[in-house]
Amino acid sequence: MTVDDIRELIALATETGIAELEVQRGDNRVRIRRASFTVPQEIVVAAPSYAASTPPPNATTAHSAMEASKDKGEQPHDPTLVLVKSPIVGTFYDAASPEAPPFVRVGERVQSGKVLCIIESMKLMNEIESETSGIVESKLVMNGQPVEYGEALFAVRTV
Repeated sequence: MTVDDIRELIALATETGIAELEVQRGDNRVRIRRASFTVPQEIVVAAPSYAASTPPPNATTAHSAMEASKDKGEQPHDPTLVLVKSPIVGTFYDAASPEAPPFVRVGERVQSGKVLCIIESMKLMNEIESETSGIVESKLVMNGQPVEYGEALFAVRTV
């Protein structure tokens, strides 16, 4: 399964509004789960056209921006959203042990240096720390899932 295939699945999940989607092709399996704090599209109220300010971003505008940037061959960029990426290949764990609570939860405020997760690589447990202060916007990897070098693990909104 390619990155483009996964992007198409994300777009499909966003367009249809489904909460969770799991697809398996051969040995590859992808699960896409929408964040529980996302505002449903039916509730979003757009600002009047005569307003001087722009309306707040929502799933529709974010999706449109992503589509527009795909056409230009660029990645969409939000300067307040920082992606915490894996510095190594390994297995992602969101807690120190199966019985322990996760290091962070979506919506939680974190400070620079706060441990976000552990990546096990070659029997070594590597703590991954936040490089910025902000609010954890989303967790992009499932517990126990293998991760690649440079793969986004968390999205943190700087404040």
